[in-house]
Amino acid sequence: MLRGRTAEELVAAAALNRSALKRFAAAIDAADQHIKVEIAAYASSIGIDVPHEAHTWPAKRILRLAMGRQGKARKRRNPIMRDDAFRCIHCGADVAAGGRTVRDHCPHCLRSVHVDVVPGDRSAGCNGVMHPVGLSRSHGDDTIQYRCARCVAAHQVIVHPDDDPAALRAVVNLPPI
Repeated sequence: MLRGRTAEELVAAAALNRSALKRFAAAIDAADQHIKVEIAAYASSIGIDVPHEAHTWPAKRILRLAMGRQGKARKRRNPIMRDDAFRCIHCGADVAAGGRTVRDHCPHCLRSVHVDVVPGDRSAGCNGVMHPVGLSRSHGDDTIQYRCARCVAAHQVIVHPDDDPAALRAVVNLPPI
């Protein structure tokens, strides 16, 4: 499988699909260390910043680096849901964790902080206040529509059973932000 192939050919063959990448990486890990050094040198020759210790990495990681896909490989596709207690940035209330569902807004004033891309992933860097701008029904659940005061991003979250009914009614009558 590896015999007689250049580093460039190995990288191109591994880039065909995910199973090819795994297959070539396993073969490279079982072979001599010099193949990893050659792939790292190839990546460096095409302008990719290669750390000095890269030849000690698993072959799969070196191949991804040489294909320019290392950053993409490090992004989780299944974010770890975080459900933490917090103090509301708007009204100052202490809010307990949601339990079964991710608690992503204050049940008293319905405000939130823009910290999630996917509910619970805490990967947005904005940290702006999310204001409720409307209520709707989506997939059988009541949802609150939000708009970020800082970056104007919009998203919706499911109404929690302990959300204040008066605050929910007030959302319907809010002027647009």
